[in-house]
Amino acid sequence: MSKAKVFRNVLIGGAALAGAALWAVAPRGFKNKQKHYVPTVPDVWYAHRGLHDAGSGLTAAYAEQSGEYVALARRMAAKAGYGSEEFDGPIAPENSMAAFAAACEAGYGIELDIQLTRDGEVVVVHDADLGRVAGDPRKIKDLSYDELTRIPLYPTAKPGDAEAALLPGGEENPPLVVTPSNAPEGYYQHVPLFSDVLKLVDGRVPLIVEYKFENNSAWDDRDVELMEKGHALLEAYSGAFVVESFHPGAVNWYKENHPEVCRGQLACWPGADDVADVAGAEGAGAAGAEGAGEGDAAADAGKRTAARPAVASASSSPMDRVCEYAAGSLVFDWLSRPDFVAYDWRGGVLPQVRLTRAMGAMPVSWTVRSQDEYAQCADHFDRCIFEAFIPQTA
Repeated sequence: MSKAKVFRNVLIGGAALAGAALWAVAPRGFKNKQKHYVPTVPDVWYAHRGLHDAGSGLTAAYAEQSGEYVALARRMAAKAGYGSEEFDGPIAPENSMAAFAAACEAGYGIELDIQLTRDGEVVVVHDADLGRVAGDPRKIKDLSYDELTRIPLYPTAKPGDAEAALLPGGEENPPLVVTPSNAPEGYYQHVPLFSDVLKLVDGRVPLIVEYKFENNSAWDDRDVELMEKGHALLEAYSGAFVVESFHPGAVNWYKENHPEVCRGQLACWPGADDVADVAGAEGAGAAGAEGAGEGDAAADAGKRTAARPAVASASSSPMDRVCEYAAGSLVFDWLSRPDFVAYDWRGGVLPQVRLTRAMGAMPVSWTVRSQDEYAQCADHFDRCIFEAFIPQTA
């Protein structure tokens, strides 16, 4: 074969690969949005899991700004009628009614997570179990909603704590924690029903609703049940909302069944340090570079760890790792055809995020935990999900 033919074949092959890549990461088309009158993501700041005084992001690495954030959460929750600022424990833990009421009082949009209980109720909680938020390592899918109402969130924590202390018996395998037969005395918050959260918000602020699944590589009847029940509640809701999920099957469910809903694909790059390297190479970290040498290096490392999305362990199979990188590369967009892409805030510099933005998808950053992080990513995203600091815009 002549060199000219080899060169021609390489060009054809490269063009085919480029075309396949463009097809794979393409979001929903403009004409389809017009056809179904799809709304955009409302232009507000979104409080991650509500405006909370205990829970996600409130680690030592972010203590410099999180104190004001916690104080604001407590003031707004108390103003809404939840507890009092003098209460010595958390009054508005993450994903609680009080945290959502606080966000509404402060005028922030809300990002929240939904999943199913053992008895098929749609509840608002992020983790698959209650270990981090209640010291109870039992799984949500193994507990009824009635049981959840008797399990207080952050029962022995202090305002500003990121994790709850493990309950007695929680270290055993299986856990020996038992649900109290009666509700605890005094003020406390518990995992709420999604229907109650919708009644509370009542259209005052927009919602980003994330559908949570234990396995983003599987799809079964219980997953469909969550989709159907979650959407039934949203369909009866008159306020503004959009939906998102890490599971492309969930976003595809909306594409196939309710194309009128604004839908988003959640994603992250599996190696958080890889994203940082790309950001440095692209010059996206200029704001952070100007402050290099300021602060403690260990604290900076702590911030990177705190912001890093969960990835599979070293024992994961090669196929699991391939799927992780494929999801981070947005190649499953062909299945979900999202209206927006919610990406780890450090990933705005990545070519796949830039490309899908250029093709019409709105980029949404998560989860920004300081003003410095916002300064580094603001140019790459159109909306922001935040926690642990009070955002200031120029």
